[in-house]
Amino acid sequence: MAKDKLVNDGIFANEMMVIDAEGNQLGLKSKSEALEIADQANLDLVMVAPKAKPPVAKILDYGKYRFEQQKKERENRKRQKVVSVKEIRLSPTIDTNDFNTKLNNTRKFLSKGEKVRVSIRFKGRAITHKEIGREVLTKMAEATNDVATVTQKAKMEGRSMFLMLSPNTDKK
Repeated sequence: MAKDKLVNDGIFANEMMVIDAEGNQLGLKSKSEALEIADQANLDLVMVAPKAKPPVAKILDYGKYRFEQQKKERENRKRQKVVSVKEIRLSPTIDTNDFNTKLNNTRKFLSKGEKVRVSIRFKGRAITHKEIGREVLTKMAEATNDVATVTQKAKMEGRSMFLMLSPNTDKK
């Protein structure tokens, strides 16, 4: 592990700001002085801010410090929410029953908290009538406006037109 280089003899800095185990600043010390103070307290000298000017080192129990850091990382991973993006493909000439099926799938994805990318792929000469595709996307946005907000309006990319929907988050 690369972080092990920032403990005791692995510290590269010759002078550093030292903080003792209680959190009191001991001032600017040389590496040897700081190591001696840490050794007397039966603790480790750990570099907590190596990029600061001057670097900051703290005297503490490194095993306990590493355990606390890992615990914080685990907690942060638990709180993290992964948002997936589902894609619904439509055609400019979609029929009402097909549209309703796609609408139901879109609503299902949105209710699960997923973002939905609604796309229309224009084939052949259909690209000359982009307004028809835009109408279909507008109809989808209006049909889902009670459960979703439009995060990206309909726009063309190559032969496709996209619309991005995000679920409404009511935090009251």
